[in-house]
Amino acid sequence: MSNKLLELITKTVDDRLGEDIVVLDFRNHNPFCDYFVIATALNHRMAKSIVDSVEEKVLASGGAIRALDGNEDSDWLLIDCYDVVVHIFVGAERHVYQLERLWGDLPKIEVQV
Repeated sequence: MSNKLLELITKTVDDRLGEDIVVLDFRNHNPFCDYFVIATALNHRMAKSIVDSVEEKVLASGGAIRALDGNEDSDWLLIDCYDVVVHIFVGAERHVYQLERLWGDLPKIEVQV
C-alpha cells in the first residue's frame, strides 16, 4: 500500500502546485511511518488546497488519515496518512525547520509526477 499511497500523494501535491517536493525514506529508520513528503506552497490558500486535496484523494482510494494538524493560517500543515506523513510549508517556513537537513542521513526517493 505504501508505494501506491506515496505515488497518489506526490501526484496530488504536484497537481495542486506544491513546489520542491522531497520524499524521505523512513522505512528502515522509523516504526511509525515509511515516508515523509515535504513540499512548499506559495501561500496559505494553496497550502490548504493541497491538504484538502490529499485528504480527499487518500480517503477516496480507501486509505485513512490518522491526523491533520494546522489550519488555513498555519505556515506548516501536516497530514498523517499512517505510512506517509505529508508536510506542507508556506513560503520560507520550510527553511526555518529544515526537515531535510534534520533527516539528511536518510535516503531520498526520486519523485515521479
